[in-house]
Amino acid sequence: MEEPKIKVGIMSAAEVKFILDGNFHVNGEGATGNQIATTDGNTIAWNGKEYNELLFQPENESEASFWLEDVTIGVNFHWERKENQRFKGALKLIIEHGKITPVNILGVEDYLLSVISSEMSATASLELLKAHAVISRSWLLAQIDKNKRIESSGEKYVAAENAEGEMIKWYDREDHINFDVCADDHCQRYQGITRASTPQVAKAIEATRGQVLMDGENLCDARFSKCCGGVYEEFENCWEPVHYNYLAARRDGENETDFPDLTIEENAREWILTRPEAHCNTSDAEILSQVLNNYDQETTDFYRWEVKYTQEEISKLVKERSGMDYGDILDLIPVARGTSGRLYKLKIVGSKKTLVIGKELEIRRTLSPSHLYSSAFVVEKGENNAAGLPSTFTLKGAGWGHGVGLCQIGAAVMGAKGYSYNEILLHYFVDAEIKELY
Repeated sequence: MEEPKIKVGIMSAAEVKFILDGNFHVNGEGATGNQIATTDGNTIAWNGKEYNELLFQPENESEASFWLEDVTIGVNFHWERKENQRFKGALKLIIEHGKITPVNILGVEDYLLSVISSEMSATASLELLKAHAVISRSWLLAQIDKNKRIESSGEKYVAAENAEGEMIKWYDREDHINFDVCADDHCQRYQGITRASTPQVAKAIEATRGQVLMDGENLCDARFSKCCGGVYEEFENCWEPVHYNYLAARRDGENETDFPDLTIEENAREWILTRPEAHCNTSDAEILSQVLNNYDQETTDFYRWEVKYTQEEISKLVKERSGMDYGDILDLIPVARGTSGRLYKLKIVGSKKTLVIGKELEIRRTLSPSHLYSSAFVVEKGENNAAGLPSTFTLKGAGWGHGVGLCQIGAAVMGAKGYSYNEILLHYFVDAEIKELY
């Protein structure tokens, strides 16, 4: 097969300012320089005319680029901020939910050149970069295949499993119907050619060109997160109830099968409250700098962490984040844990309302102004106050992210220890195969 072209949704705004750095074609005319597009919610106004959509195609893809102003990165995370970003390829402007969405259209390999530099430091070890190139390529193409299957089936994608007294939902493919992937952590970080790439990144992309992880005849849904916390999570505990054998529970260490059953509450509590040996249990600044970009390095405690709320803080937070009035929070009770100890069902007991919520990302976003580092946590309540309510809630947790698939910090440690990229990949994706698609 030939290298595919992909569509990446970058941002959403009522007004988009952009700079065409080079010559572009749009509607049979030439365009270059500073541009502004606005919308009334129905059409796009640009250059004094109204359009349903616009496609800016570069005359020379190898030389031309475009800038987008005020792109939000880290949406809803603790390090959220805006920056100007530069992109290669074509720019398409579409209307979504009454706003303009700029979509970047480019080849898979150029996309990966940015993703690898956006997801981690471009100075990471070659083997780590090669491993990340393969999983990022695999995940991307698997999502495109998945979208095609969903569309051809004619069935609506449902991201919820609600029963009496429960509200269980997950966040995955349901948001993107007009492009293949988004540019933020919801999919893979993609920040164009803004992030300084290096010959090392280009070498890793070229060395693995077209290589993907396969499970028989199927592309692997190759997930990754910053830090698994010591044991990998399984796919179905974070997203739809589908089991993939290659996303199996394993310890992130030399002895992959040496770990307790963390679905059992007592085992999970002991695991989370201690610091068991694991590849990702590291404080080596040089290794961490390979994986963590400048804004990620603002997070220093990730293998084990702690968050503390007063009664007033947590009651207000849960109400604001969930949109439901639980009243005073009386208890947070673990209901179901996955293979890494991550909660995928949590009962929130309030003076006005009690509800079981999940899956892991819904728990993380409900109990934090941004997102908790993970849902692998235990709860310690302070003594009752004068009103007979718990005075504080302390969440003691493990890991950073969903914990499924490749653990970026663990993989960086493996790279530093001399493991090859295929050894790293097969450590995290059990019994998968590495194949060349193009």
